[in-house]
Amino acid sequence: MREPLLLELRAVTSGYGKKMVIRNVDMDIVKGQIVALLGSNGVGKTTTLRTVTGQIKPTRGKVLYEGRDILGFRPHQIAALGVGYSPEGRRIFGNLTVLENLRVGAYMLDTKKAFNKSLGWVYALFPILEQRQHQLSESLSGGEQQMLAIGRALISKPRLLLLDEPSLGLAPIIVKRIAETLLQINGSGVSILLVEQNADLALAVSHYAFVMDQGGIVFKGTPKQLKENTRISDIYLGFE
Repeated sequence: MREPLLLELRAVTSGYGKKMVIRNVDMDIVKGQIVALLGSNGVGKTTTLRTVTGQIKPTRGKVLYEGRDILGFRPHQIAALGVGYSPEGRRIFGNLTVLENLRVGAYMLDTKKAFNKSLGWVYALFPILEQRQHQLSESLSGGEQQMLAIGRALISKPRLLLLDEPSLGLAPIIVKRIAETLLQINGSGVSILLVEQNADLALAVSHYAFVMDQGGIVFKGTPKQLKENTRISDIYLGFE
């Protein structure tokens, strides 16, 4: 029996103006899984996420979410379907408090009760955010800002969470904590598409992985299969 798919990319070609960054990309995200999208800088990973979220319109191909073609949907429409996005670089509002940032992320929740319930969930995942909730976000450490960025993407209770480089620039102890939290998030029923340059982290938490190079997919398989494929792992991920 075929596993239920949450997200499907079919021969997607996308980019900026006349410059095509990704070409003929095929990807499947199975419901309930963490899927890693790996590769070096500049190969098209972030462009892929921006295409899924409607920030870039593909010139060719299809993007299906729960079997529905969402090509041409605007970012807020895709978010309303249950897609959360935490971009590279966090992009939190430094002049707002932690709580205010989370309220910004919760704009789709239509009742105070729903917001408070979701807020409690985010604070349970990241207790430090509750302790810092009245602090300006610019005063947080890098790790705390990353937790806030993920929490802001989660607070509307998405079914699919897109994460772009959540471990970038963080100390190893914080990276470990982020990894543990991703497993908790996934355990609550949220599927995750994880873009990461830290391949060890990504493969430790993922069920499945894609490797991208020069705008195309050059490998797909389980983490075990990727590690055993020395040609791919040595060239693209730097494993020894």
